[in-house]
Amino acid sequence: MTLDLDRAVLLPIDMQQAFDAPPWPRRWNADVDANGLALLAAWRETGRPIIHVRHDSVEPGSSLAPEAPGNAFRPGFGPQADEPLVTKSVNSAFIGTDLDLRLKRLGARHVVVFGISTDMCVSTTVRTGANMGWDMILVPDACDCFDLPDGKGGTISAEDIQAAHVATLAVEFCRTLPTAELTGLRAAA
Repeated sequence: MTLDLDRAVLLPIDMQQAFDAPPWPRRWNADVDANGLALLAAWRETGRPIIHVRHDSVEPGSSLAPEAPGNAFRPGFGPQADEPLVTKSVNSAFIGTDLDLRLKRLGARHVVVFGISTDMCVSTTVRTGANMGWDMILVPDACDCFDLPDGKGGTISAEDIQAAHVATLAVEFCRTLPTAELTGLRAAA
């Protein structure tokens, strides 16, 4: 399917402050904020739709709980003007929300996704969206994830987790494009 940016909705997922502090482990992508902000700027400049996603945890003591300081958006990532916000308490932005209906009302054909974390909420949203029939586009260089325990006393690096998840998503659930390509593309004629 040819990418028509005029029918592409940008979906930043969980760009929240909690991920910069314990108990969250090391992240790998030092460019996640710069790339995400570049995508937001490109969409805003052209008047294309953006739907923000925020994780409002229902787990007691979570740094992503609505009352926790970490629930706040990272600088520059909150909705502006009339940009809508979808809140979720599970991994997929499609589950228990009106995201699908919002996309349909916008006449969307493509959903361009970035955020934190690649292997959890980003991946689950991409998989669900693809299963629902949306043309999902992942922006890997505007995503981030964490080092994770391997279950054997060691650690799987965030870089390896990122590579594995991007590869598996690209096989069946989405296309991948870098930030530079999406911010350099212009509307389809």
